[in-house]
Amino acid sequence: MYVLTIDQRGSSHDVDRVPELLGDLGSHYGVRFERSVGDEVQGVLQDPALVVDVALHALRSGHWYVGIGVGPGTLAPEASPREGSGPAFVAARRAVERAKSAASHVPAAVVAGSRDSEAATACANAEAVLRLVGRLVQDRTEAQWRVVDALRAKSGTRSGQGPGRHGLQKQVAGELGISEQSVSRAVLRSGWQEEWAARPAAESLLAAAHRLILGNLMPENPSPGDPGSDKQDGDDNRGEP
Repeated sequence: MYVLTIDQRGSSHDVDRVPELLGDLGSHYGVRFERSVGDEVQGVLQDPALVVDVALHALRSGHWYVGIGVGPGTLAPEASPREGSGPAFVAARRAVERAKSAASHVPAAVVAGSRDSEAATACANAEAVLRLVGRLVQDRTEAQWRVVDALRAKSGTRSGQGPGRHGLQKQVAGELGISEQSVSRAVLRSGWQEEWAARPAAESLLAAAHRLILGNLMPENPSPGDPGSDKQDGDDNRGEP
């Protein structure tokens, strides 16, 4: 599983932004996050692509520290994330604390819930990619976001994958009352193409770390009667943690 612990930056001299974030995550991505303590929220995901979506959404505003823990954990179906336990939850706590130490940069961190060196390397690489993409997301102007958000909405997918076809850019230009050239410039300067080229790398690295960690928990040569002996190579972390 992937555990995300997201803590508000500068909460002592800012409004409580937790309700807004919880509403956004529920409406845009259909995921369950809850306030864990103070101005912090926590959620458990199985899909690395969704992890990247949520992390970048939180980073967009500049109001959040994002910690991602990767590994095994225990959480009953339909239970509150606050009832979870295990290495992934511990790793998420470590990750958000590390993100706070990177506040002068992009405040996101990924920590493995195991001592496996290869998994730790995959998490470190995923963190590096997320920070690079997070910088693109955080540096966009409001005008660029208007264009990007409109194109994402027009694409008809959950995340608005890709920078938009020529026809979509023309439609958005008409809706926003700007020229098609302005839309094209906004797409170029916003780094949206670069973002969508890099997202799969972050997702793959998160998935690789997850497989490495869980693989170390399984017997090397399970007997035919052992649980998991019929597990296929294609199984990944979109199923049970």
